[in-house]
Amino acid sequence: MFSTVVVGADGSATAKRAVEAAADIAKNFGASLHIVSAFEAKAVPSSDRPAEFRNLTSEGDVDVLLQDLAFVAQRHDVTPSVHSAKGDAAEVIVKFAQDLDADLVVVGNRGMKGVRRVLGSVPNSVAHGAPCSVLIVDTTE
Repeated sequence: MFSTVVVGADGSATAKRAVEAAADIAKNFGASLHIVSAFEAKAVPSSDRPAEFRNLTSEGDVDVLLQDLAFVAQRHDVTPSVHSAKGDAAEVIVKFAQDLDADLVVVGNRGMKGVRRVLGSVPNSVAHGAPCSVLIVDTTE
């Protein structure tokens, strides 16, 4: 039923639960798993660093995050592909789902309560924009 699963993840503690759910689904269906994260490139000046390290972007941070999340999937016996892109999280997840011809997008329910539920959240935007089925995982503790 599912051959390509995309999971959107950020640096939140709940992202790990979404990756675990996506890895279990990918394993059960023999599907490929793609972990996707978005970032905003911003220079972070710091005068106490050597000159070559004074302006870092968050791209390096997202690469470290994706490797950590890849280990989460590997503990579930799934070897994922990891992807990062500059931009809005929901737009990046939907674009990768389209480009990869995904059958399923998995996201956590972070931000789907209170004011953010009314004003918009990543899970809500993905659910409305994805070209395939979307699973919103309950990641609350």
